[in-house]
Amino acid sequence: MQLTEEQIDRVIEMAWEDRTPFEAIEFQFGLPESQVIALMRSQLKRSSFNLWRKRVNQGISQKHAALRNPEIDRFKCNRQRSISNNKISKR
Repeated sequence: MQLTEEQIDRVIEMAWEDRTPFEAIEFQFGLPESQVIALMRSQLKRSSFNLWRKRVNQGISQKHAALRNPEIDRFKCNRQRSISNNKISKR
């Protein structure tokens, strides 16, 4: 699947956000975790990628739905603007 620059930016934004699980990225963009990691590796500076991977693997983030607190039942913060199909709703 070929992603546009806007879609790549959105995937990176979602991947960087600790509360957004990989399953949400796969649902919206069809990219499994391994492809998200490859995309992050290719798009970020080496030091930024290393910091992100360290954070994801330490358990600080909630990137894996199976490891999340069961009380978290949403993909996004309830204060975040509505986003559907990678388009921010009109103001």
